[in-house]
Amino acid sequence: MAKLLKNLYDENYITTLGNNISCVYPSFKKDKFRLDIFNNEWEYKELKQRMRHISTTIGKNLSLEYSISIEILKKVFLKMPEDKYLENMIFQDFVEVYGLEEFDISYDALECFTQNSSSEFAIRQFILKDENKTMNQMKHWAKQKSEHTRRLASEGCRSRLPWAISLNSFKKDPSKIIEILNILKYDKSKYVQKSIANNLNDISKDNPAKVKQIAKNWIGESKSIDWIVKHGCRTLLKDGDIDILNIFGFLQLEDIEIKDIEVSKEVFMGNCLNFSFNLTSKKKLGKLRVEYAITFARLNGKSNRKVFKICEGEYKENHLNIIKQYSFKKITTRKYYVGKHTLEIIVNGVSLDIKEFDLLK
Repeated sequence: MAKLLKNLYDENYITTLGNNISCVYPSFKKDKFRLDIFNNEWEYKELKQRMRHISTTIGKNLSLEYSISIEILKKVFLKMPEDKYLENMIFQDFVEVYGLEEFDISYDALECFTQNSSSEFAIRQFILKDENKTMNQMKHWAKQKSEHTRRLASEGCRSRLPWAISLNSFKKDPSKIIEILNILKYDKSKYVQKSIANNLNDISKDNPAKVKQIAKNWIGESKSIDWIVKHGCRTLLKDGDIDILNIFGFLQLEDIEIKDIEVSKEVFMGNCLNFSFNLTSKKKLGKLRVEYAITFARLNGKSNRKVFKICEGEYKENHLNIIKQYSFKKITTRKYYVGKHTLEIIVNGVSLDIKEFDLLK
């Protein structure tokens, strides 16, 4: 069984952290720090609660002015193992807790800490406190040499960043985010490009028209920008948005038909749904995006539809045979329930056929 994320903060990490703080600041009582961390409530804390507990316990045991504590922690951060990407976010959390009144000191600290970790969560509290000042800082970061700093400029202002507080003002008006993305769109770093695309995808959920306009303006500038736009429009593509499909050349179907569709009528939990079908046309098929959707049975008669891509490309033939399966093996990200399900075949956003099947114990 995979290790729970909250257990990444184990004795070894806390001991290493305490030793490094003591090395930089000899007055730090590392044994007391360790005892304060592993108190009677530790076992009941989840990941972010443990992160906050560690950062505040550092603050209580240092008991120094914020500016002095930050200089100590910058040196400590450089001593921490570089592979502890997630664990080391306690440093940014310290800034979030203690540094909201010291913007310039905190900006400098977050830039330091984001190099082998990420400041994407902590910076959001600064956006909420002073949006204009912080977004100007993000513009500055977007032009820096480090790809980690440039990524922070995009990732930190995502309106729907997972695990983070939403930025509701940017859901309503993403103009300030788009200013950042326009600076970053030529970035050569894949790390930065992925963040830009994820940011666009977030925007598309609240402001699809703005993302459609960006797609029209950006598409064709370069292969890397095309990739950003395509990945940034993935939700709109899965939703079968006609405008976006047309932008990417997935035009409306003319004489394409689906034939010989075969779908398992019953699937046992833990096994696979097998299905196959043929796409045919009197002329070449052309540019196609082929997907399938499963409407999963849920509790109380509810359902949940998910779309999955099968393939896409330019097809010069007039026939395409598809053989596919979907696994109902137990996974942590989706819970399956017995009952009636449906399989839907989708081509260029158009539903061509729907078949029912039963998921059984």
